[in-house]
Formats: sequence, structure tokens, C-alpha cells
Amino acid sequence: MSRGKILFQISGSIACYKACQLLSRLVQSGFEVEVVASKSALAFVGEATLEGLTGKPVHTDTFARGQTMNHIHLIRWADLVLLCPASANTINKFASGVADDLLSTLFLAHDFRKPYLVAPAMNAQMLRHPATQASIEKLTEWGIEFLGTGSGALACGEVGEGRLLEPDVLYSLVEKRFAPVPGKKLELLITAGGTREPIDGVRSIANSSTGRTGAALADYFSSQGHRVTFLHARDSSPPNVVPSRDIPFSSFADLEKALKKELGQNRYDAVIHAAAVADFTVDSVNTDGRAVKPEADGKIDSQGEISIKLKRTPKLVDHLRDQSLNPKLRVVAFKLTMGADSASRERAVETLAERARPDFIVHNDLSEITSDAHGATIYSGNKKIATTGSKAELARRLENYLLETEAQR
Repeated sequence: MSRGKILFQISGSIACYKACQLLSRLVQSGFEVEVVASKSALAFVGEATLEGLTGKPVHTDTFARGQTMNHIHLIRWADLVLLCPASANTINKFASGVADDLLSTLFLAHDFRKPYLVAPAMNAQMLRHPATQASIEKLTEWGIEFLGTGSGALACGEVGEGRLLEPDVLYSLVEKRFAPVPGKKLELLITAGGTREPIDGVRSIANSSTGRTGAALADYFSSQGHRVTFLHARDSSPPNVVPSRDIPFSSFADLEKALKKELGQNRYDAVIHAAAVADFTVDSVNTDGRAVKPEADGKIDSQGEISIKLKRTPKLVDHLRDQSLNPKLRVVAFKLTMGADSASRERAVETLAERARPDFIVHNDLSEITSDAHGATIYSGNKKIATTGSKAELARRLENYLLETEAQR
């Protein structure tokens, strides 16, 4: 018995080889799949390969004999449409309403009551190009769901965003459209990345946070069907799974304003506050014997001596519940130490618990974080309740605790 009908569309990209891996797994898992390939896609992978993986002929020609109505019939047949990989050319063509091949003609005939998933794959510059970004924004407004991209080595030899998501990730995202995760779905606000405090229009004080932990948490909760608003530093690592909403920030003031707005306008079940927030911001800069405020534009002359006066910032995590529409908002706070002994770690957690009274505290020490491991300890108040060794395990634990406390309310 078929688990569902997928119209699998392929456009021209070196990542077509990954699409073949995904295609094979979908078929082996019991999904019924029809493949539509552009002429450019067939320059990377042959029809024989695609037909061999599905056991069906590949659709390539709008005017193939006996198939001139396929642009209507295939859309009616499908439960879900997946464009994988999606090239920059195809994305921009779709947004312009051009219908000059079977892929684009199928798009114009799409029934928007059905899911249309897009998995982009392209060079980082092509992804960041204003035309591509405008097209993604337009298509998203129309109801198309972009699955995001990975970051790493690209076919051109560069390193950056634009890699097709791994087949296992894509399979999980597609499968969940046919088998929704049961149970309560949470409305979450997740913060990530470090703030940048401006000195002048081009200089700033920043910390070394990459935002990868927050991105991993956003990935997990989104993949489990929870609704995630991702509030992140502009230069932080992006999640692989596109969240429900994406809001960037730069400075402490930006983050503070965004938190007040989001919590005051939306009834979140929980906030996972993983952002690395500056403890100090620039109060004034003394140059040539006079103190000036940091400005959004302009550049301080680098020839003379300058001194910077800092002022302490308030603890944002302390005020999250006060700003929330939901009086039962759950708060997950993070505490980072660096090479601290066990007693110092306990004191740091206890201080945060007494001051902010979060529901849960995630403690990390930099000595336990490597490229292969991400150690963390979870506290309820100042009581240790779990230790984890990876971001994935941390995410699962937090989900369980948040769902358990939700059921008790």
C-alpha cells in the first residue's frame, strides 16, 4: 500500500546525485513517486538512473506524445510536490511566472492546497543575490515552503551556504508531511547568536558565539512539528530547517526591542534563550579629549588615541515573563562558564536560578565543547536533572521537559 504520492521535480545542479539518494529512499520506504526532470538536470544525471530508481519513465517534455496534459494530470495525482534540487534559475523563473518547460508549467498549474517543498542548491553568491532572495520571499508569500540549505564546501571550491540538505534530513522533512508528529505542539521563541555593540558606524565589540546551538534547537523543534520563531544574530549560523518565522538582530538594543515586541504580541508557550547577550555596551567614546556617543553611521578617526566607556546592560532573561502575554510562559536559560571547577559551576547556576527563576537552566563549560561533542547539564531551579553529550540529545530532553510541564498546567 502506498504511503503517499510524491511529484519529485529535479532541476539542474551538481547536487542531483544527492537527489538520487533521496529518491531511492522514498521509493524503498513505500512512497509512490513520479519524477519530472529539466533538461539541465539530465546533464548531471541520466534518465536511465532516475527510471531505474523509480521503475517508471521520467517526465521531461511538455509536448511528449500522449502526455501533453501531464502538467494538469500530475498535479492532480500528487499529494505533495518536492523540487530537489532547486537551482537559482528555476527559483527565479517560478517567481517571474515563466512557463517555458515542464517544471515551470507544472508550477503554474499547482494546487496550493497541496504542499510544495523546495530544497535549494547553488553557489553562496547566487543564493545571496538580490534577485534570488526576492524570488524566495515572493514564493514564500505564495505558500511555497523552502527547506533551507546547508553550509560547507561547495562544488565551485568555495565554502559557504548553498549546499543541498543531506538526504536523511530531507527524507525526514518529507516523511513528516505524511505522518504528522502526534501530541501537543508548542509555540516557541528561540534566541541564538551573539550581540554586536557598535563603537561607530564600522566598528563594534562582539563575542565569539556562532549561534550553532540555537540553530540546532530550532532545527529539532521545527522538525518535530512545533512552531518556532527564530530570533538570531545577523551573522549567526542558520538552521537547516526553515523556522515558522525568522527575525534577525544586531545589538543588545535590537534584541531587547525584538523580545519585548514578540512576547507582547504573541502568546508563546516557552522561550529558549540561547543567545549570547552582551553584559556591557558602549556608553561613549573619548577621542581628542571629547566624549561622543556611538553612532550608527560615520567612522572615528583612527589616527589618534581613543578610550571607550562601557555601561552594564540589564539581564534580559530576568524580565521575559513580565513582558509575556502568557502568564504561564516557560523560560529556558543558558549559562556558560569557562574552565570552571564544579563548585564554581554550581554557584553560577544557583545565582542565575535565584535571580531570573527560569524553569530550566542549561549549563555549558567551554572545556566540554568540541567539534565532536557538546556537553551540557540541565537544571530545574538549582537541581541537576540531566546531562547530555550532544545538541541533538539536549534538544530531545528540553522537548520532553517542556511537554511534561505543559501537561501539568
